[in-house]
Amino acid sequence: MSANSPAAVVVLAAGGGTRMKSNSLPKVLHEVCGRSLVGHAVAAAEELTPSQLVVVIGHMREKVAEHLAAHHPGARAVVQEEQNGTGHAVRTALEALAADGIELDGTVIVTTGDAPLLTGGTLSALAGAHAEQGNGVTVLTAVVPDPFGYGRILRDEADGAVAAIVEEKDASDAQRAIGEINSGVFAFDAKLLVDALAEVTTDNAQGEEYLTDTLEILRRAGHRVGAVVAADYRDILGINDRVQLAHARRLLNDRLLERAMRAGVTVVDPATTWFDVQVSYEPDAVVLPNTQLQGATHLGEGCEVGPNSTIKDTRIGAGACVSNTTADRAEVGELATAGPYAYLRPGARLARKAKVGTYVEVKNSELGEGAKVPHLSYIGDATIGEGSNIGAASVTVNYDGVNKHRTVIGAHCRTGSDNMFIAPVTVGDGAYTAAGSVITSDVPAGALGVGRAQQRNIAGWVGRKRPETTSAQAAAAATERDEQAATEA
Repeated sequence: MSANSPAAVVVLAAGGGTRMKSNSLPKVLHEVCGRSLVGHAVAAAEELTPSQLVVVIGHMREKVAEHLAAHHPGARAVVQEEQNGTGHAVRTALEALAADGIELDGTVIVTTGDAPLLTGGTLSALAGAHAEQGNGVTVLTAVVPDPFGYGRILRDEADGAVAAIVEEKDASDAQRAIGEINSGVFAFDAKLLVDALAEVTTDNAQGEEYLTDTLEILRRAGHRVGAVVAADYRDILGINDRVQLAHARRLLNDRLLERAMRAGVTVVDPATTWFDVQVSYEPDAVVLPNTQLQGATHLGEGCEVGPNSTIKDTRIGAGACVSNTTADRAEVGELATAGPYAYLRPGARLARKAKVGTYVEVKNSELGEGAKVPHLSYIGDATIGEGSNIGAASVTVNYDGVNKHRTVIGAHCRTGSDNMFIAPVTVGDGAYTAAGSVITSDVPAGALGVGRAQQRNIAGWVGRKRPETTSAQAAAAATERDEQAATEA
């Protein structure tokens, strides 16, 4: 915590969000670029390192509290039993702190849990201006292209202080022409806030305690009401329905892609590329079209990902190439390759220069340096040593119906196509296995494992058992040709 850190940040996240039309998920838990709406609000607040970080919850409180505990354990959840307005929500938060003997002294930032584009930098600018100007309260405002529906900011012509906030329905034509609007985000002097909240009434059409009433209360008491205009009006955009949710996702994704490109990442088609906020990268990584990078995915220097790939919580090594691939909690080593059409499931780990090819699925398995699984195979619960090559259409048969078992294939092995490895089984270093084999026992180092039945041919079977088929007709014609050729010879 720095000397300029606020005493508290209060995030208002108790509302129901009825316009989201969601029966199973509260509005503040809907996601934008890999983080919940309330998660974005908390992340921005955490950048200020406040002494106290409180999230006021109400609707579907159990789900929101569980989410905060799992993803933002530093935030304290306080329940607003009844949603009686924004002023009541803030008062509930402060009373919860006071009940624990926490007396706030300094700045209190109040923000909302449904504005995912609001940044820590914008909040920091608000807190800094509030302290510098000595205001009783400072409003974060924005100048928007279309202010319809927002409360307009009326300023004192003498000193630029906020004289009032006029809601759309109460504004005159001249006031509706004002482009500066209220964001619902404020910086307060903590002690003045407590006193002002005590004077807020429910004498309004909604019968609720409005936080904005504190501005007039403080102004009447002789305290200056200041305002800070957000550098980017889009920072303050709130989410009320799924159309706005999609719009915010597009805006935030554009920001994330721009940041990546300015850091040296090539994004070939930003319109079809999606990043989550946790994605990290190194210079000269290339992201091809129709690619989604999710969770804590990391792109190594000079790697290439895509096209048509979904990569989640996966590390891609320097110089690696991942094409048309789905990966989840996997590791792709330096100069390794995956795809096209590969599936790397949790625990898949490809060492340097390893290869997972077309229509190959890997789960909870390690491929050593230079190991290859080129075609049409399933590798589950296995260890494959360096330099080994797994033949096409091979399967490590890891599940016996009750338990999973492990297959170990040593270094520099060559396994034939269409092999079934019935785990637990080990193939020693340098061993070979024959095509079409079912390997049920360990193969010693340097040995050839053969696990297939002796072939036998039953002459005339098709003609006897399938006499009316085209196969029988073709076989009869071939037999006739062979007999004629033999006679002529």
